[in-house]
Amino acid sequence: MTADEARQKLIDAGRILDDAGQGDLTRGHVSIRVPGDPTHFYMKPHSFGFEEITPENIVLCNLDGEKISGGGRKHSEVYIHSEIFKARPDVMSVIHAHPTYAVAWSATGKPLQPISQPGIAFADGVPYFTDTVDLIRSTEMGAGVARALGSHKAVLMRNHGVAVVGATVEEATILTLMLDNAAQIQLLAAAAGGPGPLFDAGSIQRLHDNITRAEQYTINFEYLRRRANRKLA
Repeated sequence: MTADEARQKLIDAGRILDDAGQGDLTRGHVSIRVPGDPTHFYMKPHSFGFEEITPENIVLCNLDGEKISGGGRKHSEVYIHSEIFKARPDVMSVIHAHPTYAVAWSATGKPLQPISQPGIAFADGVPYFTDTVDLIRSTEMGAGVARALGSHKAVLMRNHGVAVVGATVEEATILTLMLDNAAQIQLLAAAAGGPGPLFDAGSIQRLHDNITRAEQYTINFEYLRRRANRKLA
């Protein structure tokens, strides 16, 4: 992937996230490592919505959270991204958002269970970050989010939002949507008296492996990209 292709992926991810209602005004953000340079990443600019990312306003940052170039302002919560990238060489994309259902579920402090297809995508667990409800505006706070995330796909930032990661921007984007959907389903199940017995571990693992293949992320990202672009046309 070239640098131009990476920036276009960032634009596409923003449109998908906006179309799915993940924006929370201008407060969400998405990033992707620069191809061939793991010490820098492109990021959505401050003061713009997910759907307003352009090649001109994308911000280039380093792993200290410093802006290197780009037409936009850097987000004050850039440290969520820089510190996760530092801690996780396998991660190529980070998304921070405030999805309604995921935030509601995070307020319960309870574990997300594999009671639905999107929930099974996170069958290896979704940890909690509980240090603060405040904005993550320092390297120390960003490092705390990275520690809470550990080796997982996502972390619930209690009463605040989520941080979701992926080996590609496609993976991070689809997982962000699946996490909110999983939380929505679990909230509904809890309101109806709670879920019934879980399927056995082998069945859950087989479905997890099927729906978290790289091809699945790409297919669904491309579908959602086409859908979002049709709406913007």
